[in-house]
Amino acid sequence: MAIEADTKDWTWVLDTPCPECGFAAAEVDFDDIPGLVRANAAAWVPVLHRTDAAERPNDHTWSALEYAAHVRDVFRIFEARLRLILTEDDPAFPNWDQDATAIAARYNQQDPAAVAGELTEAAGSVADAFSAVGVADRGRTGRRGDGAVFSVTTLGRYFVHDPVHHLHDVAGD
Repeated sequence: MAIEADTKDWTWVLDTPCPECGFAAAEVDFDDIPGLVRANAAAWVPVLHRTDAAERPNDHTWSALEYAAHVRDVFRIFEARLRLILTEDDPAFPNWDQDATAIAARYNQQDPAAVAGELTEAAGSVADAFSAVGVADRGRTGRRGDGAVFSVTTLGRYFVHDPVHHLHDVAGD
């Protein structure tokens, strides 16, 4: 069953705490991003070991497995975006249709144990990439296709909200 695409512009989380998950991106210290990512990845492992991980709670909500596969891909996409900012001057990020990816990659049919391992690996890689950014490079910029501009710092803050938010999404599953 298809899930309605999320078309919201979530960049507002850079200025305002998220009322759903409580995450306050503006308060995140850049140096804390790698630890937040690693802790988030560790928290997904028991979620993916639940017997109902692949079951959707209703017709309009992804299963914990689908959210975890999405988070794994978010880790990968944002590592690529970070590398673009660090190697190019004001790059435009390739567009990513997360909903089309979920369907094409069959998130709902993936193996939860495999996703747990891949998510953990991707989290470690993106955490290492953020750890390696020097202070002088944190102001470098890149932009999405819709024109939203991110510095390395705001990209990190914006990025880390996504896995935190989705872990909150599955907490009650």
